[in-house]
Amino acid sequence: MPSPMILSTGVPGLDHILRGGLPGSRVYLISGDPGVGKTTLAIQFLLEGVRQGESVLYITLSESRDEVDSVAKSHGWNMEGISVFEITELQSLQAAEEGDNYVFHADEVELSEIMNSLLKEVERVKPIRVVFDSLSELRLLSQNPLRYRRQIQRLKHFFSGRHCTALLLDDRSAGETDHHFESICHGVIDLELQSPGYGAARRRLQVTKLRGLDFRSG
Repeated sequence: MPSPMILSTGVPGLDHILRGGLPGSRVYLISGDPGVGKTTLAIQFLLEGVRQGESVLYITLSESRDEVDSVAKSHGWNMEGISVFEITELQSLQAAEEGDNYVFHADEVELSEIMNSLLKEVERVKPIRVVFDSLSELRLLSQNPLRYRRQIQRLKHFFSGRHCTALLLDDRSAGETDHHFESICHGVIDLELQSPGYGAARRRLQVTKLRGLDFRSG
C-alpha cells in the first residue's frame, strides 16, 4: 500500500517537528483550552491548502463566521478561498434565531439532522482539507458519551476512503480527556498556554500521537 501524501501544516515549526507535515487522508485531533491557538493553527492549515490550489472547508459549530474572520484578520490573513459553513446556516432552516446566533442547544435540532447537513456540505465542497470546530459542541448535542462516540466513529468512517484530511478541534470543555476518541484518531496534537507568575505567557505544542510517522518528540 503506497504511503500517504505529506501535507504541510502551514506552520514551519510544526512541519519541522513532523518532519515535513501531516500524512494526508487522515483524521487528527487538535486539543487545548480556549485561547491556546487552535483556530489560528486550523486557519494556517487551510491557508496552506489554498496556496497549494486545494479545495478547503471550515465547519464551525462554536463560533460565527465573523469571529473566524476576525482571527484571520488579526494575523493579517485573507480568508479568500476558504469555504466556511457555520451552524446558523442550518439553524435558520429549523427555527427562528433567538439570543446569540451561534449558541446551539441539544434540544433545538436533532443531532442526526445536523450531522447529515454537515456531511452533505463536505460532499458538496469535496475538500482536500477540512476543519471541524469544535467537538465540544458535538459533545453537547450528543447528550451522552455513547452517542458522542458513535458520531465520532461516523466522522472517521465518513472521511475514510475520501482524499480528505480533517482536523477536529476540541477545547476540553468536558473537563476530562476522552481516551477512546484519541485512540481512533490518527494523530493528536496538544496546545497549551502557560502563564508564569512573572514574564510573558508561553505557548507549548506537543505531538502526543502520530501513527506511521517518526516525528520529533520533546
